[in-house]
Amino acid sequence: MQIPSVPVYLIDGARTPFLKARGGPGPFSASDLATQAGRALLLRQPFTPSDCDEVILGCAAPAADEVNIGRVVALRMGCGHSVPGWTVMRNCASGLQAIDSAMSQIRLGRSHLVLAGGVDALSRTPLLYSDAMVRWFAEMATKKTIPAKLQHFLRLKPSQLLSPVIALLRGLTDPVVGLSMGQTAENLAHRFGIDRAEMDAFSVRSHQRAQAGLQSQAFKEIAPILDEKGKIYAVDDGVREDSSLEGLAKLRPVFDKPYGNITAGNSSQVTDGAAWCLLASEQAVQRHGLKPMARLLDVQWAGLDPAEMGLGPVHAALPLMHRHGLQHRDIDLWEINEAFAAQVMACIRAMADTEYLRTALPQLEGVAAGMLDESRLNIHGGAIALGHPVGASGTRITLHLAHALAQQRQRRGIAAICIGGGQGGAILMEAL
Repeated sequence: MQIPSVPVYLIDGARTPFLKARGGPGPFSASDLATQAGRALLLRQPFTPSDCDEVILGCAAPAADEVNIGRVVALRMGCGHSVPGWTVMRNCASGLQAIDSAMSQIRLGRSHLVLAGGVDALSRTPLLYSDAMVRWFAEMATKKTIPAKLQHFLRLKPSQLLSPVIALLRGLTDPVVGLSMGQTAENLAHRFGIDRAEMDAFSVRSHQRAQAGLQSQAFKEIAPILDEKGKIYAVDDGVREDSSLEGLAKLRPVFDKPYGNITAGNSSQVTDGAAWCLLASEQAVQRHGLKPMARLLDVQWAGLDPAEMGLGPVHAALPLMHRHGLQHRDIDLWEINEAFAAQVMACIRAMADTEYLRTALPQLEGVAAGMLDESRLNIHGGAIALGHPVGASGTRITLHLAHALAQQRQRRGIAAICIGGGQGGAILMEAL
């Protein structure tokens, strides 16, 4: 496969604080989040919002009044009527798909300046009526008289009314294999011999690294946002200073009761958030006098068994490295989205397992197994501490990797993500 040669630059980016879902709808809709982060990003640029060629936004669960949320947000950010806005969806990698789509548009010469990002407000995922309840409503609509309506109403079973379908849980269950995302993580824990104590230790480290990152101001990409009452949200609110092995050990399994090991503490948090990256061609860099952070070199997508979807980063990142002639020692920093502690740990072990690579990736003949250096992985924590607003995470890890490379004075990095449905995505970048 030919390596893309047309340069695509990451100029700048911004994201909202990631806000943990706390038992009810959060203060911001998805379009509110994306609009506020996007405005903050555009306001500091040397061009006007209408100079963008297009806006591409990933979103896994848009609200009913935000169906083409990319266009809604483009208009709300002030890009103007003539700037197209569109929406992409690839589950957990929707934000990375937006970046890949922008890269393709730039390489084809169709666009030169693109705002690409991702968003989800998972706290606002709706409750749904069951099919039986929907049929009851439909039949009620056919009743023309008050006695007929009353008679039909009396046939309503309280269990129908009080047993809504939780849309988020349905969305996080694979319809092909019938497993929730947490159950797929249990599969990986069993396959690679990852025990509960190891998962919890990984999770504590994620919180510790995120807390250290907040204290050292490593998250320069965060743009504070305001709700309608004027309250300011300036930091990710799911990071726990008191996360400990003792505390996590008390939590019960969620997905495989009572014998499993995946708990709320060693899983990513249900979160609301948005993230953007501003991408530009060489021509746009020159025209507007832009100063790129990084050059986006290449993207790889992969498919695998949905029952082991968490290994997607392995199936995407290793072919990407192979195509560019890179070994593990050549990658200075990694971002792997922490859907579950067991899932990231399984990726680390799979990359070092010669037999797994031989059988799972036979097309990469001669690829060398290698142990990923965990001191280079998610150096400021990951989704276990920060949260995983599904549509935004692919953009967040890409943007933060660029910042981390600059802060650490490193050159090359990979951001990778697992995708519900049995896929993986990875992006390779070079700091400038």
